[in-house]
Amino acid sequence: MRFAEIAVVGGGCYGTFYAGQLLQARARDKVEFTRLLVVDRDPHCQFSREIGPSALAELVISDWDGFFDSWLSTAAAGDPPSVIVPSPLMPHLMYHWLLRRAQARWPGRLVETRAVPRGPGTPYDRAVPDGTRYVSFADWLCPTHCIEPALCPVTRAPRTWEMADALRDLTTALGEEQATAGPVLFSCEHQAFGVGTFSVAEVLAGDALVAAAGSGGTAVAIVVGTISSCHGAVNLLHLGPG
Repeated sequence: MRFAEIAVVGGGCYGTFYAGQLLQARARDKVEFTRLLVVDRDPHCQFSREIGPSALAELVISDWDGFFDSWLSTAAAGDPPSVIVPSPLMPHLMYHWLLRRAQARWPGRLVETRAVPRGPGTPYDRAVPDGTRYVSFADWLCPTHCIEPALCPVTRAPRTWEMADALRDLTTALGEEQATAGPVLFSCEHQAFGVGTFSVAEVLAGDALVAAAGSGGTAVAIVVGTISSCHGAVNLLHLGPG
């Protein structure tokens, strides 16, 4: 597997683990990348203390929103691609980026987050005050750094679910009640040594989908999710007429 840049969200326990795994994978010729970026506001974060910057790994001292506003304007979407390693505890950063992009694209138009009116029917389904809906097919505690194999390590049975399919079905159902587009999905997939990523190309394609959905000037809601096979964070990006 070959990548250009890899951006790891956070330099705490999760980000430090992912950075260490990726550096090991590269040393064993399992993964190639040009540069590893670990993004954290704290210059003394766990990554800095335990691994530290090197010729291959850089600590980017920045808040996450500011980093993505800058980095996504130049990151490679081609071959090899640049990718993002999310943290399981991060906010819905890619939705926030799409929201800011839409607000800048249509400054005189209503662009806001609205509650997803219902979930996809998963066992775990929680809406939080910022408008994000967190959903999961697991009603159990998953193993740390699970790669979501075909055979679930908890149930010991075949994994028969896929979050992308569930959110596509949800988008279709919502479209019967209001003008709905999408879904825009950023799908985190296992790459190597317990590390999952989604690509910059997916993020840029999601932005293009939002631009196309709003180009007609009519009100529309766009379903946006950052997901794995089992779990997801979902928002509804509402564009008013304009």
